[in-house]
Amino acid sequence: MTGRDLVALVGSNPLVLAGVLGAPPLFAIALSFLHKRGNGGNPPWRLVYSAIVYSTCIPGMLSTVLTAYTLFFSRENLMDQNVLVYLAPIASMVATLMLVRKNVSFDAIPGFDRIWGLMTMIGMTFVIVLAVEKTRIFIVSVLPIGALIGICIFVFALMKWGAYMAFRGSHEPKKDAPKLGL
Repeated sequence: MTGRDLVALVGSNPLVLAGVLGAPPLFAIALSFLHKRGNGGNPPWRLVYSAIVYSTCIPGMLSTVLTAYTLFFSRENLMDQNVLVYLAPIASMVATLMLVRKNVSFDAIPGFDRIWGLMTMIGMTFVIVLAVEKTRIFIVSVLPIGALIGICIFVFALMKWGAYMAFRGSHEPKKDAPKLGL
């Protein structure tokens, strides 16, 4: 089975896909009625919010990578693609995260820093791969070498922070994201 076959298989079951993608935002809305305002970070609820966040972020990140690959590397037209496979998981992820954020702080959700670090790593890796793919190396450059080195240092600092947040041990403390320092 190829990746294209897998995308076609997922797209061939629109009712199942719509149900899977619609469930996390609906659960987030339902949870807001089940507990009092400000209690979303308490022990029973924060684990449920964690499950909701993970159940929407994993397909959302996969769809984001698929959509970016389709747009920038294979250069296919998104108008010819299945909306439920390419765009609906991203919309579901954004909507769910916005609804969850209204009810509980992301700091109270177990593992959110790890999923955020993973999203950062995937995003920075995509930017690096896209830059390498689009770069034409010439002897003459309009960008000063100092600026290029600064951009590289910032991107790799974000990559290092993302890797730390995604793969740190449970006994290690959280680190803040690198600042631009302007």
